Amino acid sequence: MSPFLRDLRYALRVLRRSPLFTGVAILSLALGIGANAAIFTLVNQLILQQLPVKNPEQLVLLTARETLWQ
Repeated sequence: MSPFLRDLRYALRVLRRSPLFTGVAILSLALGIGANAAIFTLVNQLILQQLPVKNPEQLVLLTARETLWQ
């Protein structure tokens, strides 16, 4: 049996003995992978992909300033 399969069997045995730790580990991995995928999707859409307009270099951002005197 290869060392990898031996290590895998040992890891599964240890995880089976402590179900609370296994649940927390799986949940934290799932949350980390999900958050990473969501952030990458957001960065990809906002920064890496070009805007779906004909001439994106001609876009202008307009903002309104609040006056100090009201």
